[in-house]
Amino acid sequence: MSVVICVYTEDRWADILAAVSSVREQSRPALETLLVVDHNQALLDRLAREYKEAGDVRVLANAGPRGLSAGRNTGIAASRGEVIAFLDDDAVAERDWLRHFAAGYADPRVMAVGGRTVPVWASGRRPAWFPEEFDWVVGCTYRGLPPGRVRVRNVLGGNASFRRTAFDAAGGFATGIGRDGDKRPLGCEETELCIRLTRAVPDAVLLIDDRAVIHHRVPAGRERFGYFRTRTYAEGLSKALVARSVGAGKGLESERRYATRVLPAGVARGLRDAVLARPGGAGRAGAIVAGVLTAAGGYVVGSVRARRGGATFCVAPVGRESK
Repeated sequence: MSVVICVYTEDRWADILAAVSSVREQSRPALETLLVVDHNQALLDRLAREYKEAGDVRVLANAGPRGLSAGRNTGIAASRGEVIAFLDDDAVAERDWLRHFAAGYADPRVMAVGGRTVPVWASGRRPAWFPEEFDWVVGCTYRGLPPGRVRVRNVLGGNASFRRTAFDAAGGFATGIGRDGDKRPLGCEETELCIRLTRAVPDAVLLIDDRAVIHHRVPAGRERFGYFRTRTYAEGLSKALVARSVGAGKGLESERRYATRVLPAGVARGLRDAVLARPGGAGRAGAIVAGVLTAAGGYVVGSVRARRGGATFCVAPVGRESK
């Protein structure tokens, strides 16, 4: 198994070193760790010096356009493993992370295995108003996902793994849809890839195993409602692109269940807590409503842009680099 960590800023230097250390301490050792630097020469040079003598870590420059998707594709092409795992640059993996991933591939139909991502709040505790149903806003596993090892439509990109043959069949991550450094926090590139994969390989199985745990740092700026609002709006924009590509039926299949079952239950819990004078109950209920409305607004705007041809993305094949 190869592990790809995409990085872009020296502001996360300590986090990057911690992420690499967590991979090195796995109970099931990785074949290699690839650090893909997104168009930041100073960071590229600094990491190259840091890991100059490390035989298990390689430092690469993103060979594509700026952004997370192209960085991941660079890592896929350069990797040597038959399974490629992805870890966020501001997260650390628990010791058995790769072991649980590997166990999922005992079934030859399994093409992807994801894990559980736990938030580490900068303030030391979850903001009282922040609903667990929206932990995806900060890149973490949210309330509503089933527990255990279960089949899913898509894995979450910051804590995921794929067979190499998945990329042979479906191509790489789409550029123009996901994160691009410090610009608007878009997403959904892994959703689009997973839907494309199951279309290319109809009997493919995609799993989430909640024993494959990573701990993801949530900076103070992302604990604020302003970021919550911006991120939910951006999610709507991204979902519109995905729906335009794969159709609203498949592109919004999981979202419909989430919106009609998980979120109403979350609002009810928040209102109940408010009645019982528990901290943050009304705030959580209000945040859920606001998140739904903001995401819906982003989806409408994104759909109009997509129809007018103002928002596009592309998928390129990902092959192995020659060794």
